[in-house]
Amino acid sequence: MPAPRTRWGWHSLTEQWADAVVADARIGRGALVLDVGAGTGALTTPLLRHGARVIAIELHPVRARALRERFGPTVTVVVADAADLRLPTRPFRVVANPPFGVSAALLRRLVAPGSRLVRADVVVPWHTARRWVRGQAPGAARWERTFSARLGRPLPRHAFSPPPPNGVALLVLERRTGAVNRKGRAQ
Repeated sequence: MPAPRTRWGWHSLTEQWADAVVADARIGRGALVLDVGAGTGALTTPLLRHGARVIAIELHPVRARALRERFGPTVTVVVADAADLRLPTRPFRVVANPPFGVSAALLRRLVAPGSRLVRADVVVPWHTARRWVRGQAPGAARWERTFSARLGRPLPRHAFSPPPPNGVALLVLERRTGAVNRKGRAQ
């Protein structure tokens, strides 16, 4: 049986790289931010330092309990599967390093009709980022009217513990200015 990290596809960012990812995301004080696949809080800590209101989503029960103990009431910890996540009904941001096995499902959920996502900075496998940036991801004809996709900061293998077996990228999804819904209303 593989070790838990392998089975869950979890590769934690080092403190230095977590700080860099959060700094690049330019989180404003008071912003509602989802840390999907929060793990042990590598991204949660710098998000709090930047003044974010953090909802940490973690499916692994032991890590979720550790997050609650570490951050107390300053962070809302939700035990949920990233692929089946209920999104906030008000504008929100995502800064996340989810298990790679749920990356595609999470991204599809974030850009689904009705999503109030403003911007997402998500660590994903390189091949996933490449498909989204090229407009080859599922439903691209629909979501590209509302969201743009681009590559963020390069992330080397040594930015993670344990290092992932293949290339990793930071994918940035951002709501387009003036995007309208099917009823012609600004989103």
